[in-house]
Amino acid sequence: MKRIIFILLVFCGVAQAQGIRWSKDGNGYYKNEAGEVNLYELPAHKKTVFLSKADLTPDGKTEGLRVRNFTVSNDGKLVLIYTNTKKVWRLDTEGDYWVLNLSTKKLQQVGKSKPVSSLRFAKLSPDGTQVAYVSEFDLYVEDLADGKVQAVTSNHSRKLISGTFDWVYEEEFSCRDGFQWSPDGQQIAFWQIDANKIRDYYMVNTTDSAYSKVIPVEYPTIGQSPSPAKIGVVNVSTNKITWMNIPGDPQQHYLPRLEWNSPNQLFVQQLNRKQQESKIFSCQSTTGDVKQVFGETDKAWLDVFAFSGNSYALDFRHSFVWLNNKKEFLWMSEKDGWAHLYRISAEGKETLITKGDYDVIEFVSVDEKNNTIYFMASPTNATQRYLYKTKLDGKGKLELVSDANQQGSHDYTISPNHKYAQHSFSNTYVWPLNELIDLKTNKALNEKESIAAKMASLRPSKKVEFFKVKIEEGIEMDGWMVKPDNFDANKKYPVVFHVYTEPASQTVRDAYGMGMNRLFNGDMSAEGYIYMSVDGRGTPAPKGREWRKSIYRKIGQLNIKDQALAAKEILKWPFVDADRIAVWGWSGGGSTTLNLLFQFPEIYKTGIAVAAVANQLTYDNIYQERYMGLPQENLEDIVKGSPVTYAKNLKGNLLYIHGTGDDNVHYNNAEMLLNELIKYNKQFQFMAYPNRTHGIYEGEGTTKHLSTLYSEFLRKHCPPGAK
Repeated sequence: MKRIIFILLVFCGVAQAQGIRWSKDGNGYYKNEAGEVNLYELPAHKKTVFLSKADLTPDGKTEGLRVRNFTVSNDGKLVLIYTNTKKVWRLDTEGDYWVLNLSTKKLQQVGKSKPVSSLRFAKLSPDGTQVAYVSEFDLYVEDLADGKVQAVTSNHSRKLISGTFDWVYEEEFSCRDGFQWSPDGQQIAFWQIDANKIRDYYMVNTTDSAYSKVIPVEYPTIGQSPSPAKIGVVNVSTNKITWMNIPGDPQQHYLPRLEWNSPNQLFVQQLNRKQQESKIFSCQSTTGDVKQVFGETDKAWLDVFAFSGNSYALDFRHSFVWLNNKKEFLWMSEKDGWAHLYRISAEGKETLITKGDYDVIEFVSVDEKNNTIYFMASPTNATQRYLYKTKLDGKGKLELVSDANQQGSHDYTISPNHKYAQHSFSNTYVWPLNELIDLKTNKALNEKESIAAKMASLRPSKKVEFFKVKIEEGIEMDGWMVKPDNFDANKKYPVVFHVYTEPASQTVRDAYGMGMNRLFNGDMSAEGYIYMSVDGRGTPAPKGREWRKSIYRKIGQLNIKDQALAAKEILKWPFVDADRIAVWGWSGGGSTTLNLLFQFPEIYKTGIAVAAVANQLTYDNIYQERYMGLPQENLEDIVKGSPVTYAKNLKGNLLYIHGTGDDNVHYNNAEMLLNELIKYNKQFQFMAYPNRTHGIYEGEGTTKHLSTLYSEFLRKHCPPGAK
């Protein structure tokens, strides 16, 4: 359901800057250009060729490798190149790997005996003599000198997965890369996921041949026990695996984070099934002995915060950030009511770093040498984000780094030496702009190409208006709206609400793309619509723990009530036509659309729901149990939150859209809801897109067809224009 984040980027037109790839020393950055990789040294931007076309062209070939990503060995002599990639569920995490010796210019392929584009997460050993990788659910180590391949595991089964993860770990924890070399290169730690007890959901491809093809996906729905996970450490010399003796029933816990601390010690995070208790274990790699070093609990749920701080590399591990020569690690917690950064010692001693009634939105970087930590926050405006810093020892004040005159949303990728940063900025009327800055002065390295200079030449047309609405329960909510062209306050206009409302995403942000509706085939403002969105409780806005977690066990209830009560206040505005109120959303927003249309038919007359979870009992266990609890304990909450429960109340106009090949929100949601609507003789319009996934973009003509369908339905049932 959280895939709405991606969909919003696509359909709202948000263009987020690709994180820069810094050199190891932080004094330059790499850039793919015209079939080669160049290095630009700062601050002068001096260009040198790092990987030439000749370097990237294998013997006997005329075309060079297309570099998707690369890593450089610790000694700087080898480059591991990732190419010929293909998508696994969401991202292109399978492909081919080649190693280039920068001295001899020898280019050799790794894993030649494996199927084309089947290698995942290949990594050079610390001494550069070996490469480890995953292929077809097993972990391998290959010697670069003689090409000998050593199988660490040989399960060859999609149900017993080593070195990577099953569908639900990837979707809900963003766990993809599932192994790590030890610091001395003698061992490899890896996850193994046992999905044998997880039932398959069968997707059916009925269009690619005369006979249907069944596509099974291991998918644990809410109420099913988690896939058992364990951590193994293999001695590369002997190929002996030692399993870590992490306490607790593997079918009632998750292991979302792992990181080496020393050559024979690794730290592992364990979450209980309800995700209300987190423990950090120190594990001895050679014996499997473990000791708990830290733990915390939450009455609702604990978020797994990402700390990689690297938006370029294909590194999806929720890695630990080590401090003080690895005697401490960085942690984020909401234990005092706000999301704050802490430093935790190996003995579990806590030091609060960030202090105050504000949330840390995201960790960015830590500069131990200068006792400084950088992070994103926005203490006074929950729709925006800025770079702040404070003292790493917890004794500093909150300091704004971003330019306060650039109001909106900022992002930073800071160089390893903390001299430079790539800075991107946007707001509702400024397309994302990028600059390279001197981090100490916060000034652009090239003033002519600075964001400030670019903004000075813009002639912004500020169409998006932000507002606040206070509902009868005393809760104040943020919203935005785009009024029609030639707006006349003495006339009445139709309103189209865009919704999501669940814990995975905000829809009200001061960033480019807000106020745009890429599904609408035309100009909503020109045609006379008021387009708006409101974020209620439960959305991940930086408004404190209580705001975000008040939705626990109340998805489909609290968030729906907040939206409806906000709409009631908005209906009091004299220029709003109460007879023309529409709502639409995708994924979790589709679920919200259905619930609003069914639970508050007196307000919402028209709804368009795309890829909606109609029945929460069909969705995956990690997401749904995190926010709703276990159906074995509180089934009534899950039933009350599901749109299918209220389908009999439909009075307005419903367009329901779903892809039959959706591996995320399965197509059975659609047919369950259809059956309920049919049962009560509720008339509606339905569109199934054959074999399309959650994004409904595959296939010739799909995007245009979807846009046309959406737009014509909206115009027919919620006519535009002033009255």
